[in-house]
Amino acid sequence: MITEPHKRIPARGLLAWRISGTIHSVFPLLLSGGIIALAILFDWPIWVIGAALMFFSAYAYFVITVIPALRWKRWRYEVRENEIELKRGIFVIKRTLVPMIRVQHVDTRQGPILRKYRLATVTISTAATVHEIPALDVEEAEELRFFISQLARVADDDV
Repeated sequence: MITEPHKRIPARGLLAWRISGTIHSVFPLLLSGGIIALAILFDWPIWVIGAALMFFSAYAYFVITVIPALRWKRWRYEVRENEIELKRGIFVIKRTLVPMIRVQHVDTRQGPILRKYRLATVTISTAATVHEIPALDVEEAEELRFFISQLARVADDDV
């Protein structure tokens, strides 16, 4: 019987996702600011300004606070001898089993936000797709990359 995966993303990953959400909120901020400027310039009804402010406030709240918290709360992973199990999702929870025999290569990836918080993403490539385990500690990501590549090599030798 396969149990639920229990390894979690570090709390610093939540902070990195919130910073990323803040950066993604810049475009809606500019859009709302443009609508407000046009409303003032062309003397549009006051409700247009209110709607633009409410749109931006709701968008920013969800992208910066709600979605990263739910994403962090639900993200789990487990690396076993024969498979990698991923559990993720915000509203729809997805569970994925990646057989070790299907793993072609494993990489780590770091953007500037992840680098600042000493985090990295592990990407696991199969013939069909790429799976990732986001925002792990750099040391843990490197150990996991090496561990998965060793298990994949052993699985290939068994075939």
